[in-house]
Amino acid sequence: MKVLVITPTYNEKENIERLIKAVLQLNDTIEILIVDDNSPDGTAGIVERVQQNEPRLHLIKRSGKLGLGSAYVTGFKYALQNGYDYILEMDADFSHNPNDIPRLLEAAQNYDLVIGSRYCEGINIVHWPIQRLLISYFASKYVRVITGMPIKDPTGGFKCFKRKVLESIDLDNIRSEGYAFQIEMNYKAWIKGFKLKEISIVFTERADGKSKMTKKIIYEAAWMVWKLKILAMLKAL
Repeated sequence: MKVLVITPTYNEKENIERLIKAVLQLNDTIEILIVDDNSPDGTAGIVERVQQNEPRLHLIKRSGKLGLGSAYVTGFKYALQNGYDYILEMDADFSHNPNDIPRLLEAAQNYDLVIGSRYCEGINIVHWPIQRLLISYFASKYVRVITGMPIKDPTGGFKCFKRKVLESIDLDNIRSEGYAFQIEMNYKAWIKGFKLKEISIVFTERADGKSKMTKKIIYEAAWMVWKLKILAMLKAL
């Protein structure tokens, strides 16, 4: 079983070395790919230093801040080209607990896409202001109502794909970023008939570094659900 954890980075020098070590110590079969968008703070340099003594650490350096969605697509293509069986998405800022990775992999033995969910067992978010929590929670309900997806946390970014799911999706046709990217990938997997599963996680707001959330990302997600619904009705997905 070949496992790859994909982590996009932009200015994550405070977190990246600790994250790499936390992921790789879990299991000898797990590898990690950092996709860095030319971080001005030297994140890629830290990764390169750690790489010298760690063959399970991989790095793709990109030319600039090209976005979360395209970073994951770059990582997915790398995973498919290099024969990985399970491919995980994970943030660099410890909002996703590395110790939950074995739980996602265990569930992925019986499901095709496993989503680490903040909302499948109540609300499990730590250190978010109430306004952001309410926006996220009701946005998830909005997505579920419009798309019909049976997912309580469709915008979550901690998940595990079986290889065959990514092979079935036209990655070159993915253009969305942020929340919209997560919604789009979930929806395309679901509409193709793959088995989806949510498992409960605790999401903890970053302690170090700066959040990448913007109004543009939120607006894109709001429109994405309608685009996906219309394309599905036209059988264009």
